[in-house]
Amino acid sequence: MRGLLDRWLGSREPAERARWVVVDCETSGLDVTRDRLLSIGAVALQHGRIEFAEAFSRLLRQEAPSRADNILVHGIGGDAQAGGDEPARVLRDFFAYAGPGPLVAFHAPFDRAVLERAARAQGLRWKRKWLDLAELLVVLLPARAKQCRGLDDWLQAFSIAHESRHDALGDAYATAQLLQVALAEAKRHGFATVADVLGAGVSGRWSGH
Repeated sequence: MRGLLDRWLGSREPAERARWVVVDCETSGLDVTRDRLLSIGAVALQHGRIEFAEAFSRLLRQEAPSRADNILVHGIGGDAQAGGDEPARVLRDFFAYAGPGPLVAFHAPFDRAVLERAARAQGLRWKRKWLDLAELLVVLLPARAKQCRGLDDWLQAFSIAHESRHDALGDAYATAQLLQVALAEAKRHGFATVADVLGAGVSGRWSGH
């Protein structure tokens, strides 16, 4: 059973040395079947270090701006949305940046669904394994999870400063710091490899394909 799980989930590479790409998406709303992808922010974590100098942050051009109440959340105004880059190019550049390794997000099913739908709209095929950090934290820290519901709660619990909430790159960077905490905790629990960490997520609600 363990061998089958390893082949399904992936690499025996040590989790602390692996390249994990942490992703956050800003959208025109919360309906993954209808709302549009506005921006992508991502940072890579490798050998335990966040590679912020090589971070990914792009806006996708929109034919029409999102609603005023939505703009108040993420701060991407109508002019910025109209002046974004061509969506297919942004997605191709992001896929190249992400590479073949696992992607990580807090509440990953949302980001996964938004990105895959945007890719399909541009005629692009793209699938990756995902790790839902929200679920992994529940597995690793069940007692603390009783008090921590959302990303803000977890960031506060570990004194991770976050001054750019609802900015895709800012959220990705904060989530990457939280991933550092999670990987250290995973190692303490004996989850030493990429497959182990992804497998721990299966104990919750893993969001891989």
